[in-house]
Formats: sequence, C-alpha cells, structure tokens
Amino acid sequence: MKREVTITVNGVAHTRAVEPRLLLVHFLRDELGLTGTNVGCDSSQCGACAVHLDGQAVKSCTVLAVQADGGEVTTIEGLANGALHPLQQAFWEKHGLQCGFCTPGMIMASADLLKRIPHPTEEDIRHGLEGNLCRCTGYQNIVAAVQAAAEKLRIES
Repeated sequence: MKREVTITVNGVAHTRAVEPRLLLVHFLRDELGLTGTNVGCDSSQCGACAVHLDGQAVKSCTVLAVQADGGEVTTIEGLANGALHPLQQAFWEKHGLQCGFCTPGMIMASADLLKRIPHPTEEDIRHGLEGNLCRCTGYQNIVAAVQAAAEKLRIES
C-alpha cells in the first residue's frame, strides 16, 4: 500500500505516492532524478548520501521518504544558488576531490558543520567529517577545502 508524501526538495514541493519502505536517497535519485546524492554502501557507513533534512545533515539511506513527509531537503544540487557554493569552489581549488563519488556527501556534511561552527579548527573539521568516507584523497585536501570555505564564508558575512 503506497503512501502519499510531500517533500520540499531544493525549494520545490514534490508530492508522490511511495512505498512505505522507500529510502529518502532513492526518492531523491529515482523519483526526482537528483543523482548528485550517491548511494555508496546501503548501510549508513560512508556518508555519500548526506543531505540536509530540515536544516540538519542526515544520511539519506537511513531515512524513509515517509519520515521526511512535510520536511525540507537540500541536496548538493540545491546548495549553490546560481554559482558554486564556497564549499564547492574550495573543494575544486584545494583538490579536495579525486573520483568525486564522496564529494557531495562531504560537502553537505561540511556545510552543516560550518553552520554550527563557523570558525572550525582542523580537529573540528576532522571530527565533523567522521561519518564520511573517502577512498581516494586521503582527507588532507578535504580538510584544507573546508578551512578555505570557512574563511571565505566569514569574509562574505
């Protein structure tokens, strides 16, 4: 038996009839075609599926679409507003990505971190990204990218 849900994604309300067991990550990818949110493990271990739900970073493979009913979701596609978000720009400039598979989740987790801690230390950043795995870059450039974005966001505000 399907249930009707309405989820606002990147500022646009979407109503769909979904199976109660449908994960939010599959709602985003399969129902809405927003493929920037990646499925990396299906067991909440990698963080590639991180999005913001009602302003807080969550692993979308751990949330059912019915649990997000009435909520607001921001994906990597919705983070930028016409131009690259400072985190997206910093990941590019500081070589914080290699294959790019983990990057959307890393950026969404970092955006949540910078919202909570605008002046993070290296330790804050490393702790804030603990639930996100990268198999390519080795993290140093990711940390540098988050530090650069934090500085740019402080200057802009």
